[in-house]
Amino acid sequence: MERYAGKSILKGTAIGKVLFYSKEEQVVLRKSVEDVQAELERFEKAKNEAVVQLNALYEKALKEVGEVNAAIFEVHAMMVEDGDFNDSIKNMIESQAVNAEYAVAATGDNFAKMFAEMDDDYFRARSADIKDIAERIVRILHGGHSSGDLGDEPVILAAKDLAPSETVQMDKSKLLGFVTELGSSNSHTAILARTMNIPALIGISVSEDMNGKMAIIDGVSGELILDPDEDVLKQYQQRQEDEKKSRELLQQLKGKPAVTLDGKEIKLFANIGSVGDMAKVLANDAGGIGLFRSEFLYLEKDDYPTEEEQFQAYKTVAETMAGKKVVIRTLDIGADKQVDYFNMDKEDNPAMGYRAIRICLDRPEIFRTQLRAIIRASAYGNIAVMYPMIISVDEVLQIKKIVASIKADFDEKGIPYGDFEQGVMIETPAAVMISDLLAKEVDFFSLGTNDLTQYTLAIDRQNAKLDNIYDAHHPAILRMIQMVIDNGHKENCWVGICGELGADLTMTEKFLKMGIDELSVSPAAVLPVKKIIRETDLKSE
Repeated sequence: MERYAGKSILKGTAIGKVLFYSKEEQVVLRKSVEDVQAELERFEKAKNEAVVQLNALYEKALKEVGEVNAAIFEVHAMMVEDGDFNDSIKNMIESQAVNAEYAVAATGDNFAKMFAEMDDDYFRARSADIKDIAERIVRILHGGHSSGDLGDEPVILAAKDLAPSETVQMDKSKLLGFVTELGSSNSHTAILARTMNIPALIGISVSEDMNGKMAIIDGVSGELILDPDEDVLKQYQQRQEDEKKSRELLQQLKGKPAVTLDGKEIKLFANIGSVGDMAKVLANDAGGIGLFRSEFLYLEKDDYPTEEEQFQAYKTVAETMAGKKVVIRTLDIGADKQVDYFNMDKEDNPAMGYRAIRICLDRPEIFRTQLRAIIRASAYGNIAVMYPMIISVDEVLQIKKIVASIKADFDEKGIPYGDFEQGVMIETPAAVMISDLLAKEVDFFSLGTNDLTQYTLAIDRQNAKLDNIYDAHHPAILRMIQMVIDNGHKENCWVGICGELGADLTMTEKFLKMGIDELSVSPAAVLPVKKIIRETDLKSE
């Protein structure tokens, strides 16, 4: 039995076998083969397995994110079967007597380069698709897994690091927990772990030797226990059972309002990253969605999502929530959320750089496409739109001008849309200090406490070495929150918290007494927060 000390992302227990995942670029060596026919058969078998995987991903995505967003897997399956692509691979194996891995990788590189050099935007975008399917076939030939393909049984995933885009594509039903060597407890991947309600550890030295071994994630102590003995295994199985009973007790709160003992109703919403998270929102009885991280529509794709693709996603969420509020945050990429096809320059300090609303206002064609989709979807439910990384009133005025022009265009063309609120995220000290002015221009504020803490304390939240001094309870942060609440209420702006601090149960009562109107948390945190709300008396000292 081995014990590894790390840092916990989510308190909880996970028990299962480890699947080691390496996202490092696959090294493909050219090797001569004697049995060309056997190599051709290896390729055919791997190709057929790739089609099976892609069809399964299509069916999964169809249920979770709809037909438009699932189509990419259908396209990839067809490309795997493409005659020219297959002929090139087979010809290389036959004529050069080389291994299938090399033939697939070389052909993938050749076809990707050919597509990348085409004039047509559509065909240029297929370059990334070719690379993806070639890598999938090579991975199968190597006998490996991707982060999205977790095998047949639920596993604890071990990796050096995981990007948000990789975490998003995982089959959540097959993921018991994950352990990474790198990363920060305040990173977006960590936030996703909390959204998915799975135990996770960071700062654990992982290796391929762990693959297939039985393991326990102790989310309380922050330990990974490898090859536990029978007594330890029984102890943690009992803990899992106790955790299950606690969750069942919380279920008794479902259907009951988030109202304090003295009668103040609090908007208790959930944060989501994709349409697939909707089941958790409904299962945990959230009163609405306080943060739909729309950037994951971009992170999941190899090219810019179209207006129609985005519209279908937003419409699905709005209809599913059946009149409950859905707050959609506009595109927030940059920092630790990079998208290759945006072709952004490398920055020394991306957290303080070209990101979020700065990209949107600088690339209005991308921003207009998203806003058109959101505004169209507002005809199908109670939608609000929220703008991230605001530092000036001028930015808000620019946004409102774009929104007004879209509405005018829709009016002229008879395209329906509903009434929708517009709000801003307060996540910079600048926004806090001018919140009295911003409140005159918007309907609501939502405090992004993760970035607000980062910028106020001058601490990079991706830097694990600084986790011990990253203090979201710092008096400066709490004073800023109070200032925003007060300034918002003076102008009839409702004020919420959508950052991780909103789910901090040690702070719930304090936030209520500060006058907060809304808390938006991961779906799994809704009922625990509701319990505290219903036990709080704001009139008591």
